[in-house]
Amino acid sequence: MSEQQQSSVLEKILAYTSVSIIVIAVGAYLTTLIVAMAAGREVLADGLWQVVTFISYIGLPIGFVLLITLLIMNFSRRGREK
Repeated sequence: MSEQQQSSVLEKILAYTSVSIIVIAVGAYLTTLIVAMAAGREVLADGLWQVVTFISYIGLPIGFVLLITLLIMNFSRRGREK
């Protein structure tokens, strides 16, 4: 496998991973808002809702870091090609 194919596979993995994490985080955020409106904020402090709330806090920053990493890799690859 050539170097360009390996970087292409890595770029695809980063792209799909970052988009997936961002979509899951936004879904968790919206779910947290809906549950807090419907059942009250006290419900979010118990059980599985703690995990959903944690995902909504952590998911977006991780997804954006992965996107920035993908952009840096893409710019450096294009710089080497020129």
